[in-house]
Amino acid sequence: MCIALLSTAHPSYKLILLDNRDEYINRPTADATWWPSHPDVLGGRDLLREVQGTWLGVTRSGKIAVLTNFREDKPPEPTAVSRGEIIKKFLTEDVGSTEQFVTEVVNQGVARDAGGFSLVCGHVGEGEQLAVISNRAQSGAEVPWICGDVVQTVGLSNTSFGDRSWPKVLDGEELMLKAIRENMQDAKDEEKLIESFLTLLSDDALTRKGLDPEEGLQTHISELRNTIRVPPLGRQEQSDLPPDAIAAAKNDEVADVLTNRSRGAEPKQLGVDGIYATQKQTVILVDQDDRVRFVERTLFDSDCKPVSGKEGTVDTTFQIEVPRTK
Repeated sequence: MCIALLSTAHPSYKLILLDNRDEYINRPTADATWWPSHPDVLGGRDLLREVQGTWLGVTRSGKIAVLTNFREDKPPEPTAVSRGEIIKKFLTEDVGSTEQFVTEVVNQGVARDAGGFSLVCGHVGEGEQLAVISNRAQSGAEVPWICGDVVQTVGLSNTSFGDRSWPKVLDGEELMLKAIRENMQDAKDEEKLIESFLTLLSDDALTRKGLDPEEGLQTHISELRNTIRVPPLGRQEQSDLPPDAIAAAKNDEVADVLTNRSRGAEPKQLGVDGIYATQKQTVILVDQDDRVRFVERTLFDSDCKPVSGKEGTVDTTFQIEVPRTK
């Protein structure tokens, strides 16, 4: 039940992107870094699947992309294309223009068998807009284009883009605009702006409602459309997986076994049970001089223990090296 928020409403920045990644905490995930195999890509990686795809990333050449899953009744087939692989393809390969990538994903149907998703992608700079690609769209004509040189603040979550029935999206847009307005009145202090965005991403409606977190994800899944941050839901499984196997997965090695076993129960794959919560929060700022500030905060370690602010924070600044020309 992730959420992404994008805005061009702050005069100091071409684009602001905020993101919460909600997942089972025991899912092996690499913290945001420059990718070893693609050193011009900055972002986290999902290490559960061999493809090691991502949900969000930005490149030195100004590509940017973020993906949210659709909530669907039927899960994708085990042989389906990885959604993380699709965004990885955009970030790492020469896919041509954003329009050409839209055609490949939507018109040619190359991702139709994947689970449902919305993918915001494009190139930052020169006023170029970003595409909102859904593999449930029937043609490129159904693809919305957002941001660019249009002053806009929009959100998307685990439903079709433009669905205004999800309170977390409406609340997120309102809180983002509020944070931007306050920052413009406060000498445009970047550190305060980032802190205000992290506070926004931590807005937790479920805890305020007093719901029982130990009841787990399935009990509260219908409520997740109401909360920007998902508090820990469920109980920690007693795992028979050796700690070195989990460490191997997180260090980009191939773990011999990726299972999580409750005592007396059949093994379960990591990332499909246990405690579910907002695991990572990201703020990306692209200023008018093409300087990118990428801040990622990890909230829990693989043992589901809270991570302190500084210990769990990645803060990287770089310059877009190859501004695109039309």
